Amino acid sequence: MMIAHGLNKVRGPGGLEGTAKYFRSLGLEPAAVHARVAAATEIGTGTLLTVGAMTPWASAGVIGIMATASATDHKGKGFFIFKGGWEYVAVVGAAAAAISALGPGRFSVDAIRGKRRSGIHLAALSTAIGVGAAAGLLATSRRDADETPPS
Repeated sequence: MMIAHGLNKVRGPGGLEGTAKYFRSLGLEPAAVHARVAAATEIGTGTLLTVGAMTPWASAGVIGIMATASATDHKGKGFFIFKGGWEYVAVVGAAAAAISALGPGRFSVDAIRGKRRSGIHLAALSTAIGVGAAAGLLATSRRDADETPPS
């Protein structure tokens, strides 16, 4: 699902330019950079979770993307996704934290490498890193709608 979302940012209607335009409307500047970083993060974290590699870090990336989406696109729209609310991004973020807690599984790159870590402490760490990264991104890159973006 994360891979598909990332690919849609690149190859969907409007491509990266359309994604950048949408991110600009959300107040994220420089929008072109954020469009590329979001697409790469979604494709990368989706791939890592699929193969079970660097699982806590991949989970943190998903949580960060979902926290950013919650604070931008879904903010102020209530709970239910059919009204544009944050229900969906919360479930995806919670699933990523759960994957971090449960670990990558027996048939994974992490298991082959002997890195089959899991536990509530990793879920908490992944969540803290993801939410912290989202907060940092929003603090440094979010512009108010009435603020003129830098040229």
